Amino acid sequence: MSNSTKSRRNWLAGLAALILTGAGAAWYGLAPNAPVPAGVAECRASKETTERLKSLAKGEVAAVGVSSTPKPPPVIAFTGPEERPMSLADFKGKTILVNLWATWCMPCREEMPALDKLQAELGGPDFQVVAINVDTRNREKPKAWLKENGITNLAYHADPEGKLLQVLQKSGHVVGLPTTFVVDASGCEIALLKGPAEWASPDAITFMKAALNRS
Repeated sequence: MSNSTKSRRNWLAGLAALILTGAGAAWYGLAPNAPVPAGVAECRASKETTERLKSLAKGEVAAVGVSSTPKPPPVIAFTGPEERPMSLADFKGKTILVNLWATWCMPCREEMPALDKLQAELGGPDFQVVAINVDTRNREKPKAWLKENGITNLAYHADPEGKLLQVLQKSGHVVGLPTTFVVDASGCEIALLKGPAEWASPDAITFMKAALNRS
């Protein structure tokens, strides 16, 4: 059994437990009827990329949902390195893989080394892994955890106020952690994964290279 399969089972089991106990109401939400954001027309050019990706969502990234209708992602705010206020608009012109994680989330911790490797292998002027920590208590704990576990390639982004999750719950993006979505260089969301994946696997590398239109 692959590590990503184990992680996904852990994620599903944890989510089920939260729902059964009622604890999930505070952190996790479903919004299947959320309205489609404005801006779909401006993302029509991204359709070419999503068509290229559909056949590549397999193996270790089989659970990734490739958008049939690319659209702008929800507007979210967070802090970047040195606690500078940021939004996804700051990355316009670069394809980004946005990952939401927390130190209390075991599948999140398990996939962080792979995200670090993905950034090391593909990161550059046209691509970045934007991992956003959502711990709301000890603000220094996530930084310490990253350092202790040798996660050195990811810039530190965070939302210690928990507001980002509220926005993504309402949009239907978040039902648990980790959650990951891909936004292309034109600022359009092209893929979404609710749960963990092995992001340093050959399947994931091939998928992301296709998103970047790299051979």
